[in-house]
Amino acid sequence: MTTVESTDKSVIMVTGGSGLVGSAINDFVTSAPKENEEWVFLSSKDGDLRDRKATEAIFDKFKPTHVIHLAAKVGGLFANLAQKVEFYRENTLINDNIMELCRINKVKKLVSMLSTCIFPNKTTYPIDETMLHDGPPHPSNEGYAYAKRLIDTMNRAYAEEYGCNFTSIIPTNVYGPNDNFSIQNGHVIPGLIHKCYIAKRDNTPFTIWGSGTPLRQFIYSLDLAELSVWVMREYHSPDPITLSVDEAAEVSIKEVALSVARAMKFEGDVVFDIEKADGQFKKTACNKKLRSYRPDYKFISMDAGIQKAVDWFVENYETCRK
Repeated sequence: MTTVESTDKSVIMVTGGSGLVGSAINDFVTSAPKENEEWVFLSSKDGDLRDRKATEAIFDKFKPTHVIHLAAKVGGLFANLAQKVEFYRENTLINDNIMELCRINKVKKLVSMLSTCIFPNKTTYPIDETMLHDGPPHPSNEGYAYAKRLIDTMNRAYAEEYGCNFTSIIPTNVYGPNDNFSIQNGHVIPGLIHKCYIAKRDNTPFTIWGSGTPLRQFIYSLDLAELSVWVMREYHSPDPITLSVDEAAEVSIKEVALSVARAMKFEGDVVFDIEKADGQFKKTACNKKLRSYRPDYKFISMDAGIQKAVDWFVENYETCRK
């Protein structure tokens, strides 16, 4: 006999649905569809989530039963430094509209995305979910960081006061198809992929900024998509959960660069420009909570993930964000 829950149709609305993670969730649920689930992927064309009336119109139109909230005002270091007010205000407006309208519309589950960059600047490693509010974030992105931290505060407040099933996920560094491959403003892996492509095309050295020694954990976008959907379906606690590869899978930027060169079949010189700053040496995150629920989850290997990202970039070079 089927339960009432399984015969109810779920409408899952994904904000920021056309970005790196939203596109990956779309790919994942398309490849493994579930009966009784209808997915709606929003982009900025559907309305301005900073605006209450526009957001109300979106909820009225799609009538979601579940929401995965990825939309945010994001930017690199210099944008965050120059526009702390805008990063705080715009993200706070977006998050408040989404959370309050999920409450008003009796949405059964809201999953919002946080980031490891909002953790305290001065901390011990590995970081875990309990340390989010232990000290101020790095001054460079405090506008963004405090707006994002408030999601965690309000998830608990909505649960206590209204019984809402709101939670948040904290991914480490995400990479994959549909990323922003800008060399100036993109993240590490997409930036390296674009650089290596140009070096191969122009027959010039592949130059990496810094010594290549800093360590990072990277999660392939399709793995993050699968785990985000699992959180939406199965993880029911207001406390955040870190979605990351194991600590043992931490790799140096040098290893990443060499993996990119192999995937691109680049045979020229690989140069590390040690005049350029390295940034933080490590930002290790602990995934013990995830492993307590999903002890056997197999992440794609770094080399296999980078090969997929490189192949996608080469195939979509003319049209991708760069």
